[in-house]
Amino acid sequence: MNRPSPRSVLVSTVQYGVGLVALGWLLTQVQFGRVAALLGDLDALTVALVLAVSVIGLCGRFYTWHVVLNRLQPVSFRAAASTDLMVNFINQLLPSRLSGRVAAPFVLRSRTGLSYPDAVAASGVHTGIYAVVYGLVATAGLLATATALSTEILLVVALSTGLYLAAGAVVLLAGVNLTLLDRLIAALEGPLSRLPRIGETVVERIDDAVDFTAASTAAFRGLAGSPAVWLGYAAGWALALALAPAARVWLLLEAFGVPFRPAVLLPLVLVMAYSVTLLPLTPGGIGVTEATATLVFVALGVPNAVIVPVIFVDRFLGVYLPALGGWYPSLQLDLSELSTDADAGE
Repeated sequence: MNRPSPRSVLVSTVQYGVGLVALGWLLTQVQFGRVAALLGDLDALTVALVLAVSVIGLCGRFYTWHVVLNRLQPVSFRAAASTDLMVNFINQLLPSRLSGRVAAPFVLRSRTGLSYPDAVAASGVHTGIYAVVYGLVATAGLLATATALSTEILLVVALSTGLYLAAGAVVLLAGVNLTLLDRLIAALEGPLSRLPRIGETVVERIDDAVDFTAASTAAFRGLAGSPAVWLGYAAGWALALALAPAARVWLLLEAFGVPFRPAVLLPLVLVMAYSVTLLPLTPGGIGVTEATATLVFVALGVPNAVIVPVIFVDRFLGVYLPALGGWYPSLQLDLSELSTDADAGE
């Protein structure tokens, strides 16, 4: 096993350090006695509604995978759910919201039996649409609240929102144009075939790569060009990342006697405030995301002592608890499926 380089260790240490500092700052803003009193005063109906909304939001997340995978082959909702949980679990270990999606093709291969070309296409389309939709909604939230935010927060959120849009565009454009590499690969076959001893083997590997890109590009284009995939994905995404969190936060703020007005902007504000998860600042955006969201809501008039516990509850139910739920399915990952040799006979 390759040992991590000193540079990678240093970068990881800094990222975890930033997360700890951000969490430490948040904890200094918390009046724990007041928080305990606020949470303890929640009535049973509010708690039940918050939990119900969380379950509905989780189903929306699962549906985003289900609608993409079902265009390739029939996939159970349970398989889509376990895929989402496992990818989310990996996301919390790596320093960017999109990092864990690199492992998604292997997870899909193990959980659904998809070929690697189809698995790469499905995970790529899922990632691309996620980033584009997130960027558009976050941009709307940014425009709606720009005048109330400080210059520093505005710049950070604008940067992360722009990165979402750029990442989504790059992933989608690259996915539908993978076969452009085939011309370059074909031009190399002649010279490489004349290499002594290894020429034929190299050409065989090149042919396999061409077949892979052709199959993956065809699947990618079919998914990315399907209005049903986009509409279904957008519906699941909106439920999971905008409506359910907004309902959860709205219920808590109302219960604490600090309503957010206008409530219709709450989904846009939350998506925008959480957008810094894409920046590779801390693993999973932990700490920095909560700190940024707190600053955004305080700028919009929500008291600091109220919004901090609300943000923590929202993030725990919407992100960290589902991520923990992905730990157990990840233990069942069939490592034998991680070998591309399994596709050799297909």
